[in-house]
Amino acid sequence: MIQEGNPAPDFSLPDQDGVQRNLKDFSGKWLLLFFYPKDDTPGWTIEARAFGESLNQFEQAGVVVLGVSQDTVASHKKYRDKYEFGVGLLADPGRDMSEKYEIVK
Repeated sequence: MIQEGNPAPDFSLPDQDGVQRNLKDFSGKWLLLFFYPKDDTPGWTIEARAFGESLNQFEQAGVVVLGVSQDTVASHKKYRDKYEFGVGLLADPGRDMSEKYEIVK
């Protein structure tokens, strides 16, 4: 179990543009990760829009916001472009990060 105060598990995943992102890329910054089940589902889309609408406030506070799901890079790109989200999306189709963060087992 991930314990408060312990370092976050490392990750290396591509974002919606295919750019590889690693935990160390965000060293010295606040990083808000949120995990969601699948691109373009109605409930999740409402939540993603809310994150997008608040993105300016997060950025002004120095927080980077990234969503993570088990969808592919192509799916993320299509989803992000369709709704014009500003939030970056990490592709975890192999479930590596989701397992490290104990989202799935």
